[in-house]
Amino acid sequence: MNNKTIIVVIDAQGGGLGKALVEKLKGMISNASILALGTNAVATSAMKKAGADQYATGENAIIFNVKRADIIVGGIGIISANSMMGEITPKIAETVSSSSAIKVLIPVGKCNICIPGTEKYTIQELIDDALKNIVNILYKSGGV
Repeated sequence: MNNKTIIVVIDAQGGGLGKALVEKLKGMISNASILALGTNAVATSAMKKAGADQYATGENAIIFNVKRADIIVGGIGIISANSMMGEITPKIAETVSSSSAIKVLIPVGKCNICIPGTEKYTIQELIDDALKNIVNILYKSGGV
């Protein structure tokens, strides 16, 4: 990977959030490798089509590859056991939560987690804000 920053995008179910993140990251950041990790083939396929540099599917793939991450991005449910209709297993949630990577979590409301104040933003605004955070993190670390 030539010492590129590794940004891991994790998604489940249909992969819509992950797809949007991968598309925008690829358009904004040229010197990072985007690794898409889906809990299922549909989510992974959506992120692959969006232009992810690498991709893998399933619990073991997520647990194994999260260790490579410099930054992890996804919906807040990726740190909550049994969220996303059970697709985020306790092992996935623990591995992501315990990772030393910087985590950029988007507060989407399908995981029985309520974050007051976020309801006034559209999902697109939340994604854009997450991407600004990633760019700032890369800039501060010299990765941009």
